Amino acid sequence: ISECLVGSEMCIRDRCNSGCEECKSRESCGIRKAPLNKESSIHKIIGIISGKGGVGKSTVTALIARRLASMGYSVGIMDADVTGPSVPAMFGIHGKVLSDENGIYPMVSQEGIKIISMNLLLDSEETPVIYRGPVVASIIKQFYSDVIWGSLDYLLIDMPPGTGDVPLTVYQSIPIDGVVMVTSPQNLVKMIVMKAVNMASKMSVPLLGIIENYSYFKCEDCDRIYEIFGKSTAEKLAKELNTTVIARIPIIPEVAQCEDKGIPVTQDIDMDLSNLL
Repeated sequence: ISECLVGSEMCIRDRCNSGCEECKSRESCGIRKAPLNKESSIHKIIGIISGKGGVGKSTVTALIARRLASMGYSVGIMDADVTGPSVPAMFGIHGKVLSDENGIYPMVSQEGIKIISMNLLLDSEETPVIYRGPVVASIIKQFYSDVIWGSLDYLLIDMPPGTGDVPLTVYQSIPIDGVVMVTSPQNLVKMIVMKAVNMASKMSVPLLGIIENYSYFKCEDCDRIYEIFGKSTAEKLAKELNTTVIARIPIIPEVAQCEDKGIPVTQDIDMDLSNLL
């Protein structure tokens, strides 16, 4: 790399000849991937992203992880939302992780899903994480390099919303195989979704599919379907982005109730994970 974009960590990738040791921009370019812990091997790494907050990205991450685990795959979750971690609670996991000279040992859910999160490093789950961007980026790299993941078929990375420091760090530092976009039906969301999708595209990370959350509500008494947040835009958006709709997840009160208790959702949710396999 002979130069980087001014004011950005995003590098001009087409000039890279992989000669990192001789490159004058090697300390700032970010293209070099973080090393995986020597006691770990991961077959596929998938990011779960969203353009905005509040669309249920962590919920979707947990649902995908549990579905993959039920199919017999070994699964891990990296909770990359460092300042707002919520994944451990969804699996009923509390306390602090253990570590030794070999690295950090992730917590394991009752389904066998390995989880690392900032909340598992704090003395109290209610302790605020008040870190600037560079520190947060360093933590993400440590979640990949210092955690003893063992042998995983899938590592899901639950990323914070938007196009800030953490997504950029993940794309530049971790060999991610693709992303799943979580959205909701409002037309306004499309503009924000496109920002996140375009960021992944600029970083040469493929979009594996779209999951529309809060898609509708089905009344248990009359089976009538109410599109509370507007008509679904998932199929149209997927067509424009040349990808598939993995799922349209309805509003199901049981999902929130189960997450509060840290237990699996018993109601079956239709998901087509073929693009992820």
